[in-house]
Amino acid sequence: MNDSHYRPNNVLTKREREVFELLVQDKTTKEIAAELFISEKTVRNHVSNTIQKLGVKGRSQAVVELLRMGELKL
Repeated sequence: MNDSHYRPNNVLTKREREVFELLVQDKTTKEIAAELFISEKTVRNHVSNTIQKLGVKGRSQAVVELLRMGELKL
């Protein structure tokens, strides 16, 4: 295995990443739910799960941490 191409597993699931990519585009929970064809509750669950994984206190801190980690791009 070539170490220069190795990347550890991503912190986010595919769906969590999709939710947060839309969040950084200033989409509301309702808009994200409609775009991804999921319920608003499911969007909130993805956000909550990510906040717990990162050990932060809210959406804004989660976005900042994900940007810092290179998990999200603006």
